[in-house]
Amino acid sequence: MPIPLASLPVLVGRDGIALSVENEGLVLDLPTEQIVFTADGLGRLRAEGGTVLIELRARAGATPRVHRIDDVDPDGAALLVDTINDLLANRTDRDDVDGARFAAIRSLAPRWRHRFARRVRRGVLGYLLALVVLAVVAGSLGHWDVVIVEIGVGGISGLALGFGTYGVGDGLRERWLRRHGVAVTATRATSPGAYVYPDGTGDYRIFVHGRAGAAITAYYPPGDPADVDVPLPPFTRLVRTIGGGFLLACGIAGTVALAALTVTSFSTSGGL
Repeated sequence: MPIPLASLPVLVGRDGIALSVENEGLVLDLPTEQIVFTADGLGRLRAEGGTVLIELRARAGATPRVHRIDDVDPDGAALLVDTINDLLANRTDRDDVDGARFAAIRSLAPRWRHRFARRVRRGVLGYLLALVVLAVVAGSLGHWDVVIVEIGVGGISGLALGFGTYGVGDGLRERWLRRHGVAVTATRATSPGAYVYPDGTGDYRIFVHGRAGAAITAYYPPGDPADVDVPLPPFTRLVRTIGGGFLLACGIAGTVALAALTVTSFSTSGGL
């Protein structure tokens, strides 16, 4: 009697690497990446003691790509490998297939845009925290006019600095990618909103993007194909960059004015 796929064990090996069977296919969870193997790309699996080798299909004359997981339970490995190989044996399509196209690598690490946004948020929080400290000091000295100005002008300036820095930084990063990055054509995958692209090493990577279309142009930095980005439409990019520059200038001007007013207030006994 065939063994239900849902009852197959999850193999956990060295460094927390795990191999499991999901609805979308065979899933290999690595520390910073996840690889999903669909049946169309699998050649065969081999169990060698506590090691499982996942061999992809390859075109005639090409060397099959192989992924592995070590230090797993040998009995569970044998059960999973035998079950998957039995299913693959019933396949009726031709063997001249590049299996790498059906082994999509999904990066689990945050991309540059998310890392940059996180740094900007931390900077804004630090700015606002400094305002709170100054307001407390000013209030304890009886400079309530300074407190009011710091809360109003300082709060708005901090937010302007945050939004402006993100807008300008994101625009400069996109411009750099267009000039120095690697351009690839990403094609729509079967999952909603997902796109697949070649990373220049023979592997294929997958990412989620909301833009519609059968194919889109994406860029990644040389040497880091996982950090992929899709440029904004030209008009949207122009508006974001100009708007970001304006907000950044306003934030800097507000901060300088606030600092000058605060110094003037603390240097006099009567406040502003």
